[in-house]
Amino acid sequence: MSGPDLLTVGRYAKRQPVYPKAIDGTFRRLKWAIMAVTLAIYWVTPWLRWDRGPYAPDQAVLIDLAHRRFYMFAIEIWPQEFYYVAGLLIMAGIGLFLVTSAVGRAWCGYACPQTVWTDLYQHVERFIDGDRNAQVRLNKAPWGMAKLAKRMVKWSIWLAIAFATGGAWIFYFADAPTLSHDFWTGQAAYVAYATVAVLTATTFVLGGFMREQVCIYMCPWPRIQSAMLDEKSLVVTYRHWRGEPRGSLKAAATTPTGFGDCIDCNQCVAVCPTGVDIRQGPQIGCITCGLCIDACDRVMAKTGKPRGLIDYLTEDDATAEKASGQPKSVLRSLLHVRTVVYFTLWCAIGAAMLFALGARDRIGIDVQQDRNPLYVQLSDGAVRNAFTVKLRNMQSRPRRMEVALSGLPGAKMWSEDLTRAAGSTSVSFTVPADSVLRARLFVASTAPAAHRQDFSFTVRALDKEGGTAHEFVHFEGPQP
Repeated sequence: MSGPDLLTVGRYAKRQPVYPKAIDGTFRRLKWAIMAVTLAIYWVTPWLRWDRGPYAPDQAVLIDLAHRRFYMFAIEIWPQEFYYVAGLLIMAGIGLFLVTSAVGRAWCGYACPQTVWTDLYQHVERFIDGDRNAQVRLNKAPWGMAKLAKRMVKWSIWLAIAFATGGAWIFYFADAPTLSHDFWTGQAAYVAYATVAVLTATTFVLGGFMREQVCIYMCPWPRIQSAMLDEKSLVVTYRHWRGEPRGSLKAAATTPTGFGDCIDCNQCVAVCPTGVDIRQGPQIGCITCGLCIDACDRVMAKTGKPRGLIDYLTEDDATAEKASGQPKSVLRSLLHVRTVVYFTLWCAIGAAMLFALGARDRIGIDVQQDRNPLYVQLSDGAVRNAFTVKLRNMQSRPRRMEVALSGLPGAKMWSEDLTRAAGSTSVSFTVPADSVLRARLFVASTAPAAHRQDFSFTVRALDKEGGTAHEFVHFEGPQP
């Protein structure tokens, strides 16, 4: 069989260390701002308070696994409302499709946790080891006290950041001040220490040592994004028709018409966090962060050439420019059919969820009939069924509720703490705040109309807010 020898080509290239050079510019400042915002949200959110009254936790964002609740400011999600979480996940997926369709892997370049923490680690590395050239020299230098000291200081700071990352995560699952006290005094659950240890280790390794390998080899999104991109998507593009053939400033001065604008300075490669040469075209390692644009624009300014040799550009605009046409504006490039469809779908799901949240009842009932026995024949000929009723109070205050029978003429109902003589067509309970009250009810009918008869339990809140809920069940009796 002809073709290259697979044993010599291989499927994995040995990692070449990447030492991104510091750069200042529009996209670098944008990355700074997004990094600051995302890190602040992650570390500060568990400590925010939200008053829900005396019967509910006051942590603004809390995933309360013990009580099966999810709190997010004024929103409280119960287990049976998990479809809201599913809706949020769907919105996140569509949002990712929208961003990718519009501006390529901008999520990867600016807001992905791997990118944010790697960027933070790289700034620490520059502060300790120096910029790109100093890092290269230090890496090649033999081990000595100076190199060991720098490595220990850098790794210690990395480890502290990783520990803070893992530590912040567990605060989303319990009251942050209480868990913090228990954690440092050794009273927290084992799972808290294990979670912090795992997240500390993964953050330290992935952000400090693997970096671009996560984006190139581990992350599935670069391989999926091709389905999200089309000729109208804005991606980082090298204008090769303007930059080629490349030549140094001296060569360009000697033959002004023989070379393009690219002086082959490699600054676009030096600043890339994944080591990509964007001049070779779209690549799986490009995370669309735009730092190469900042570097190239600076070089173009110094050489007296117009900016934009490397820029965000659509394939349609690139084709038009090569034919001496004019590219569309950024707004027109963003507003194409696919992005409009994604945005409309994203907004529709969000609006539907908000409407459902606003219109949902904060009261509920679940009923389970005893199966053994299905019914009991009483001494006076009446038939009795037993039911376990669960009343949900989804408010942060106790509520008085009434459970009534409907659709079973002549039947009476009573609870475990009452007798049949005290039975009626309704019974009242006080349901504690933000909880489920479990009650056992007995229903007796003197003359069942059939072997199995449908009826319902209706629960009604007796306070000003009101609200009702229904549960349809069967009343079982003897065969006629």
